[in-house]
Amino acid sequence: MDSWYLPCFLLSAALLMVPGLPTQDNFVKDVDGGLDQDIFDINEDLGLDLFEGDIRLDGAQDRNSIIGEEYRWPHTIPYVLEDSLEMNAKGVILNAFERYRLKTCIDFKPWAGEANYISVFKGSGCWSSVGNRHMGKQQLSIGANCDRIATVQHEFLHALGFWHEQSRSDRDDYVRIMWDRIQSGKEHNFNTYDDQISDSLNVPYDYTSVMHYSKTAFQNGTEPTIVTRISDFMDVIGQRMDFSDSDLLKLNQLYNCTTSLSFMDSCNFELENVCGMIQSSDDNADWQWVSQVPRGPESDHSSMGQCKGSGFFMHFNSSSVSVGATAMLESRILYPKRGFQCLQFYLYNSGSENDQLNIYTREYSADHVTGTLTLVKEIKEIPLGSWQLHHVTLKVTNKFRVVFGGVRGAGASLGGLSLDDINLSETQCPHHIWHIKNFTQFIGNSSGTLYSPPFYSSKGYAFQIYLNLNHSTNAGIYFHLISGANDDQLQWPCPWQQATMTLLDQNPDIRQRMSNQRSVTTDPSMTTDNGNYFWDRPSKVGAVAFFPNGTQFRRGPGYGTSAFITHNRLKSRDFIKGDDVYILLTVEDISHLNSTQVQPSSPSPPNQSSPPSPSSPSSPPSPPTPPSLPSPTSVINDLCMNFKCENDGICIVQNGKAECRCLSGEDWWYLGKRCEKRGSTRDTIVIAASSTVAMFALMLIVTLVTVYCMRKKYRRRTSSNTADLSLENQHAF
Repeated sequence: MDSWYLPCFLLSAALLMVPGLPTQDNFVKDVDGGLDQDIFDINEDLGLDLFEGDIRLDGAQDRNSIIGEEYRWPHTIPYVLEDSLEMNAKGVILNAFERYRLKTCIDFKPWAGEANYISVFKGSGCWSSVGNRHMGKQQLSIGANCDRIATVQHEFLHALGFWHEQSRSDRDDYVRIMWDRIQSGKEHNFNTYDDQISDSLNVPYDYTSVMHYSKTAFQNGTEPTIVTRISDFMDVIGQRMDFSDSDLLKLNQLYNCTTSLSFMDSCNFELENVCGMIQSSDDNADWQWVSQVPRGPESDHSSMGQCKGSGFFMHFNSSSVSVGATAMLESRILYPKRGFQCLQFYLYNSGSENDQLNIYTREYSADHVTGTLTLVKEIKEIPLGSWQLHHVTLKVTNKFRVVFGGVRGAGASLGGLSLDDINLSETQCPHHIWHIKNFTQFIGNSSGTLYSPPFYSSKGYAFQIYLNLNHSTNAGIYFHLISGANDDQLQWPCPWQQATMTLLDQNPDIRQRMSNQRSVTTDPSMTTDNGNYFWDRPSKVGAVAFFPNGTQFRRGPGYGTSAFITHNRLKSRDFIKGDDVYILLTVEDISHLNSTQVQPSSPSPPNQSSPPSPSSPSSPPSPPTPPSLPSPTSVINDLCMNFKCENDGICIVQNGKAECRCLSGEDWWYLGKRCEKRGSTRDTIVIAASSTVAMFALMLIVTLVTVYCMRKKYRRRTSSNTADLSLENQHAF
């Protein structure tokens, strides 16, 4: 090779090796294949012939499971997650257990040798038996495409003793069954059973039940098989979002629940006692109970001014006090069980942009009988003029109060801070909130393709959510990995990160919400049609994209569903409130679920006999055992004692190891093992801009060197031709 080719060759090779330049796949993958399939559609496609579509009957089973006490499970149900389950399904099942804990007294624990337990496995379709069959290992199938949280809730309600809603004896008063539209041989799935077989527990018929058939169940064409006598409920029946209020009422009656396990408090300030909250004596201003403020808000968040004579919230008037003044509002005394809590509330700022809200806990102990006040979070730069959703993670182990501290900031104030719709539960907070304003304009519109701001997972992976609203009937949602600041330090293809996307039902009481949720998990072995790893580094498999400010990045392929929620359901309940929508986002590592669940070394021999007869005097029904909620307080204290999280990160115990949950905002975040590094949108922009400048400089160098090389080559050839021409002329003379 001539020497002048070498620099051109090396620079060209270097240019081809720059990350992000090759042409890549750019698509989204729909886990539902574009179909909105219900449980019964999935099972029917598999050719399953189950009772009422998803109920497994054993030979000895009659249909009085919902009546006989002998068919009840204890309040804490042993379970095994079998290895056959898909990883995403395992995570979804555990999330479904959290919904049971939040709204009922039913708990779940890994099987430790109890005589009867539920074995959850990946079978063919989604199905369960009804009630506790006393068969030792009782199977419940969460098969392919059954990994939706409400599907899991539905099947476990069967296991707890519930039949389908439309099989009630009073069914025909509320719906009409169109028998000529039902597939031949499937008519028995629409039978009703009298109150000697199935007890409705004196609860009215529930169109919104998660146990109700959809209007298209077992249809032989395109016409509905169930028609509601109240037409407004035609698109309501068959919802697979969450428990309805009546589902919970019946379950809590059946199992004698008086409280739920992980719920702590909810307050919408409708009563004058303001939920037992008190004004602190350690401040110099008070919060006021009001229904509107001249400078805003004009109404509360709970009812948005739709209910005349109601709609109250708490307001700190910062315009009437001097800079630095504080107002402290304290909750009633609360008693934790689990050692971690999530505080959620709505906040409105009509005062100064420098006003702030501080969240404290006042924790009581034998050594501190008046309580120790601890600052948990400072909320600053609060946007003016609208209700904003906030989450704060707490980790309290002793009895305590939550304290809301309003602080008057510098600058002019014509209003102040307002609080409404406070909820506290012993659950994990979402990692991020995507707030979409002026939402209704996007539904069914060609402009309804929305991308979230960039977010970072607790492991450091950058991601984005794509919401597609331009379809005529359904909204789609997809999870994308994007190029981020930590990519050089991360594992690729991305292994076993479960992304949970929740469209928040903004009901004031967390127990009455029916939020819509889907989860997807990054399988590192998953490939695209072109043979690339689907979850590989976005700079390798992603497409060029731009943030609204013009910054370039790489967006990997998306994974989600085009049938996330119908537009009709989206417009129902409180998904859209004040034309605002909130999507809660959590991305967590579930790789620990890849291992086999530890089995008891000497399990108790299962009772393989049939359930005891209700008439047998020798087998009286066992009294329900009291709820047993895990209380890992001591474990958390021990493991987190020497594991310090920096920058207000919170230590949690996951899979027996201490980990940090790092703080983040809309345009900043902390990351690293101990939250020791800080990142921000500005940093990302600087990095991206620097990369762009470097790329431009490299291309400029390549161009200049190429021009230099070509000119040098041309001059050599010109010089050689001139010399030859001179020699020829000499010979001619």
